[in-house]
Amino acid sequence: MQNKKTTGLVWFKNDLRVNDNMSLSNACKNHEKVIAVYFLDPRQSKKDDYGFIKTGKFRTKFLLETLSDLKHTLQQLNISLLVYQTTPEVKITDLIETYKISNLYCQKEWTQEELIVINSVKDKISPEVKINESYDQFLYHPEDIPIQINSIPQVFTAFRKKLEKYATIREVNKIIPKPKNNLVNNSTVIPTLSDLGFKDFTVHSNSAFPFKGGETEALKRLNNYFFETKKLGFYKKTRNGLIGTDYSSKFSSWLANGSISARTIYWKVKEFEKHNYKNESTYWLIFELIWRDYFKYISLKYGSKLFKIGGILDKNYSWSSNPKAIQKWIDGETSEPFVNANMLELKHTGWMSNRGRQNVASYFAKELELDWRIGAAYFESLLIDYDVHSNYGNWMYVAGVGNDPRDRKFNVKLQAERYDANGKFQNTWLQPTLF
Repeated sequence: MQNKKTTGLVWFKNDLRVNDNMSLSNACKNHEKVIAVYFLDPRQSKKDDYGFIKTGKFRTKFLLETLSDLKHTLQQLNISLLVYQTTPEVKITDLIETYKISNLYCQKEWTQEELIVINSVKDKISPEVKINESYDQFLYHPEDIPIQINSIPQVFTAFRKKLEKYATIREVNKIIPKPKNNLVNNSTVIPTLSDLGFKDFTVHSNSAFPFKGGETEALKRLNNYFFETKKLGFYKKTRNGLIGTDYSSKFSSWLANGSISARTIYWKVKEFEKHNYKNESTYWLIFELIWRDYFKYISLKYGSKLFKIGGILDKNYSWSSNPKAIQKWIDGETSEPFVNANMLELKHTGWMSNRGRQNVASYFAKELELDWRIGAAYFESLLIDYDVHSNYGNWMYVAGVGNDPRDRKFNVKLQAERYDANGKFQNTWLQPTLF
């Protein structure tokens, strides 16, 4: 137990919630005074090696909405959220000195860019300040699984079966005491989209993801999808849909920036099953959360291999980086209407269905034989629900350099016939007067 009279600093990253937040919970347990900070890192607004802005306008807008919600929720707990447009390593030492911080609490990271940032911070702060890092992105906590990280199976099914049989899922973390006399003079403001170099925009009328960012909206969606409409009970039958808000749970965007935790969703599924019914659909949503965990464990096991052209298999393919072919894919001008419709949906909404993602990624890597990392980087820029582990894990998978034991190639024409038999989705996005 820490000295209660000391001050704890919670550094929010992609854990932008109050409920089931280990760092926040620990800080509130250990200190009477708690301050929170979030950094809009300018490096995320720069272009990557392929010419894409790392965090594009869709995810940025969702993030700003999330921060506004978090700031309001934290204020109810007497905790100020300071928001800075600078790199953490530049500002965090000043905050520690100004507010006499004894303990820094943050989510534990392990991927390349995130490690660079946290290590830079560690190099700058005094060794007297204790850094408390928590694994807080998982359904199954790394300390609770019966597998060593370096022995994570190459095939998802083996991983899933072992966890389901031998591991348990923790209860959600409760925020314990409400800190006292805790608000500080906060002159920081959450910037607008235009402050960050983007033009404001309205959500496209055909978007399958018209939702706002933030924990409040995430919990509202969960309540609606589970308990008001009971759409959870049909999830497995509808999850490969392409049109509308309810063909899937749509939780991925809130999960990606941490507005809701996988554990929260899991225990709400169990609540649904207890009070309503249990079926293949209720299980299948948990099944998808385990897939999400799997890619996180794969990234823990392989580190920077996720971003190498040969992937985790070190496979050599003849990849191309033909700029004209890439641009046609981006603009929805390929020879495949189903690919085009999905790419236009992404371009104009920041969203694409799971079925669409598998098809356009397979087409990019297996049909056009383009460097899969370019496609992954484009997804990183555009997708509202971008998650580093799932994005690169899935792209490796479809490109044949990851965890697909069968190295499949999607037949886009057959997929269109199966999942868009009446052409409704393609007609929605391929109208010449739509934009």
